[in-house]
Formats: sequence, C-alpha cells, structure tokens
Amino acid sequence: MRHTGPKIHVPLWAILPLIFFAVLAAHFPLLRLPYYWDEAGYYIPAAFDFFRTGALIPYSTLSNGHPPLPSIWLTLWWKIFHFAPIVTRISMCLVAAIGLTAVWRLAIVATGRTSVAVSTVLLTAVYPVFFAQSSLAHADMFAAAATLWGLVFLMEERFWLTALAFSIAALCKETSIVTPAALALWIAWRGRIWRGPDGAGPSLRERLSAVIALLIPILPLAAWYAWYWSRTGFLFGNPQYFRYNATATLNPERILIALGYRIMHITIHMNLFVPVALMLACLLLPPVQDDGVPRPRISAAHLAVFGVVIATNVVFYSVLGGALLTRYLLPLYPLILLIAVNTFRRRLREWSALVALSAAAFVIGLFVNPPYRFAPEDNLEYVTDIHLQQAAIHEIVTHYPGQTVLTAWPVSDEMSKPELGYVTHPVSVVAINNFSAPQIAKADFMPRTWTVMLAFSTKYDPPSLPFGLGRRSESWDKRYFGFHRDLPPQVIARALHGGVVWAEMEKNQWAAVIAFPTSGAREARLTLLPGAGKR
Repeated sequence: MRHTGPKIHVPLWAILPLIFFAVLAAHFPLLRLPYYWDEAGYYIPAAFDFFRTGALIPYSTLSNGHPPLPSIWLTLWWKIFHFAPIVTRISMCLVAAIGLTAVWRLAIVATGRTSVAVSTVLLTAVYPVFFAQSSLAHADMFAAAATLWGLVFLMEERFWLTALAFSIAALCKETSIVTPAALALWIAWRGRIWRGPDGAGPSLRERLSAVIALLIPILPLAAWYAWYWSRTGFLFGNPQYFRYNATATLNPERILIALGYRIMHITIHMNLFVPVALMLACLLLPPVQDDGVPRPRISAAHLAVFGVVIATNVVFYSVLGGALLTRYLLPLYPLILLIAVNTFRRRLREWSALVALSAAAFVIGLFVNPPYRFAPEDNLEYVTDIHLQQAAIHEIVTHYPGQTVLTAWPVSDEMSKPELGYVTHPVSVVAINNFSAPQIAKADFMPRTWTVMLAFSTKYDPPSLPFGLGRRSESWDKRYFGFHRDLPPQVIARALHGGVVWAEMEKNQWAAVIAFPTSGAREARLTLLPGAGKR
C-alpha cells in the first residue's frame, strides 16, 4: 500500500498537546464528577483492585475477562498523582487526545490536506458520543485510540507499528481484534486494490508483511486468555457474561434488528444525519476544479480500508454484544466524518459552512436529547443522571444515616463503595434489578431488612411525541435488549407501603427517596398471606 498524496510533515509533538489541552478545557466542568454506570460497575473497581493489590483479575466486582491495559493505565496515573475522579478523567482526556491525533494523521495520509484534518478532528471531538466518552473511564476509548493509530500505520506501510497498535487495542478491549483480522483477510483476498503512482499494486512480500502484522495481535490476546483461564477456569469471562454477550444474541431476528439499530447509529444518531445528509447532497454536485484540475477524492485504496473497518464492526456488533451501546463503534465515527469532510471540500467551494453546520448540530446534540431511547452516556445526559443520584444519596446519608437502603445497580455500588465518589463511608444496601413492576412485586415479599429506598430511572425513555418514534420498537427492545419500564415513585411507594419524602425530575429522568414505617405491622400482614412462607 503506497501513500500517493502530498507528503505534509506536521510534527505530532506539536499537535498532541494542542488537542489535549483543548479536550481538557472542553471537559473542565466534568472532571470532578463521580464515576458513572459501567465505570462504577466494572472499570473503576477492576482498576482499583489492581491499584491496591496488583490483581489483574478483579475480585471486588464480577470478573468478565476484559484485558488489563485500561486498569494498568489508570493505576499508573493514580500512583503518580492521586486516586481521585479528576485524575482519572484527565488521564482519559489524554487517551481521547491521542485518538484525535490519530484522526489528524489519518486525514493527512488519506487526503494530504491540513484543512480537512483540522475539520475532521473538530467534528470528531464535538460529536456527542465521542465527546461524552472522552472523559469516561471505559475501555472503548482506549481501544478506539489504538485502533485509529493502527489504521494510520497500516496506511503508511509501517507494519510493525501496525502490529503494536492493534495489539494494544486488543489488550484494551478484546473485541477490537475483529478490525485487524478483517483487514488481514481483505488484504490477502484483494491486495491489488492498493496501487502506487505507477499503477502497480503491492508486491507479494508487502502483502504478506501486512497480513502478518495484522494477525500478530491475536498472540498477546490469546496469551491473556490462556492466563485468565489458568486462574479462573473460564476462557471468556464468567458464564453469565459470555451468555449475555454471545450465546444469547445468536438469534436471526435479533441480529437483523440489531443491524438496523447499528446502521442508525452510524448514519443518524446524535445528529450524525446532518453531515451524512450534506455529504449525500454534495455528491449530486460536480467536483470543484482548481486550475482546471478536479479536487481529489480519497483514494479507492483508503476508502476500501475504511469500508472494511466500518462494515466489519457494524456486522460484528450486531451479532455479539448484549447491549447496543454506541461506544462500541467509537473508531467508526472519525472515518465517516473524514469521508464527509473531504466530500464537502471536493464538491463545494464554501465547504467550511457545511463543517460549521455539522459542528453546530453536534453541539446541540450534546444538550438536546433525541426523540428515541438511547444510553445517557451518548451525550451529556449522563451528567443529569449523576447529579440526580448524587442528590438522592446526599438526602439519605443526611437524614437516614446508618439505615439499610433498598435500591438497584449501579446506585447499590455507588452507596456501598466510597471509592466511586458518592459517599465517604459504605452504606448498607439491598439490591433489586430495577424498578419495574415485577421487581417491585419481588421486593414486596423480601424480608424487610431495609427502611428507606432510593429509586431512580434506570432507562432513559423519551416523552411521547406525535410520531411515537421511541415506542414502536418497544416489543423488540423488551424481547432482545432488556428494556423495561420503571414505575413512578408514587406507585412504588404505594406498592411497598411507604411514602415519598424527596424526589427530583430533570429532562425526563428522576430519582426519589421513599421511607417506610419501622413498626412490625408489615411483617404481621405478611404472615397472614396464604403461602407467604414459601415465597
């Protein structure tokens, strides 16, 4: 694979600090937030176990076999500085900046245009999914940054650096291995689509070197799983995790529905439809000519690489993965935006206006929720979630100290693990799965060891809109993707014979504190129910 565009040497030592400080400044209001959702449920406890004891396999949370590089990275920062959310979030901003620097270099290699590189980095950085993930301690940003650098090195024919980058990606998140594996198959099958200035394709030796470099990352990942199996007896995490993310997903109808969602995620989600629609509209225009020469397109070779990566990941994450989280697709968004930006430039002289319009749409998407169900971590809605949970927890520790709290995950972890940033001392909790009617009915017959309840919205469900976009797929979501409806706080309180003593609602998310009488009346009532002792 030969680089045929203009060779523009921009020192990365100058680009990376600029991008890092820009990312840090944009995320400054978020740096002190406590940990959220999967951070609190897995990634921070796993890294904290390594930080305290050097254990690569977590023991304070359910081990699922994820590779250890994110835990090692976070521990390094905590050892150098301090164990605190602000240190974690600054370290993640650096990871995001490393990924954005790869986007810069990728745009330079693919187009040779600094203006295209600047615009692509800007749009990637402010795209809501990428922006939200840039300070959250999930493995996906680690894997995305390494994957993007792997693509850069592959397109520059620096094959051993390609192997290194994709190996790092695989040891950050195991599913990242699908990208180099797919590219290896593509090169082995259709290597001659890459052509140099003389029209000749790569030699057999070059193709073989590329394939070997792309397959090398399998080795460190296999070594990790061999060691993990020797310590736990499980090959791919615990059986429940493997069933949820692999065997339970292999249903043809579910795969097709998931594929539809994934296509939506890379075309319209969080206002991505704006640059995509503008790009399609620009394709109707003839190329702009400079001195009688049409502005260049991205080469067929590079478009093929992008296409293989996008298609492989969309299909792969439609088949595997119990949750349809958009953060799994993080490496794809810069590729889509790069293609869009270069199309803008090629087809329109005033193309910067389209970049500005796309950026404005993305900034709006950070604050304005779409009219359908989505994960709050896809934009700044997760901040609302954190603030509501913080306020409810503060209400309980202030007015109900020392009492046992009935709640659901992740608040059950947030209250029992001070290291997550919500409490200073562990609070005794009893956990249920969620606040749906079946779970509340289950709680009604549990031993009444708790005297206060923290209920909250565990799913974001948009308000009803005229076209009802969010509700038409509800039966599919319930059947395949674990959707449920939480009962309102007042209904929960009536069902469990308590009273709402505090509640807040913001942007269709809510949290409530429900208190219960401490007399024995409830226990006496239960003994009168037929068969109560068998429940």
